Amino acid sequence: MNILQLNSSARRVQDGQGSVSTRLANELVAALRERQAGAALTVRDLGLDPVAPLDEAALGALFTPAEQRSPEQAARVAAADALVSELMAQDVIVMAVPMINFGVPTQLKNWIDAVARAGVTFRYTATGPEGLVKGKKVYVVVASGGMHRGQSTDGITPYLRTVLGFMGMSDVEFVYAEGMGMGPEAVEAGMASARQQIAALTGTTVAAV
Repeated sequence: MNILQLNSSARRVQDGQGSVSTRLANELVAALRERQAGAALTVRDLGLDPVAPLDEAALGALFTPAEQRSPEQAARVAAADALVSELMAQDVIVMAVPMINFGVPTQLKNWIDAVARAGVTFRYTATGPEGLVKGKKVYVVVASGGMHRGQSTDGITPYLRTVLGFMGMSDVEFVYAEGMGMGPEAVEAGMASARQQIAALTGTTVAAV
């Protein structure tokens, strides 16, 4: 089993502190690897190694025939192709997603814009769009300062279900760590709840760390 862990927080994890979404994603991955011995792990930290935004230069490169691209354009497309190849090679994707202003962070949006490409990860057919990234299991760990699950203020869950599903990744499970900005008691309760969700999804006991 190949696992891709996508960390999208701008905060690092040091000495067990820092990004909540990354810490919990680490625990979820550890639980998956405990269940599946020998699982290979690739970690892509989008905060430390950000993906370039989809700007005019990127669009120009993508829409220029390969044989006509400048060296700069060729490099830009090659970087996006590498992200797609990395995604296609995985069996499981674990996404660490802090809520920023009710949605996903810029770091993750840039990655999505790089891999969501017509004719590559999805295509349009006579009967409608078809996702080409198939056979993947996706886990999304969402950390938020407030309580947004199931509310109109949750812009993460519906967006990711839509865009991942559009690319063919419809088997998506969410883990929520809520109340991270509401004081120590709320943080403790939110972390405990998230760890219970991880244990239920993975069939393991996840130790608090």
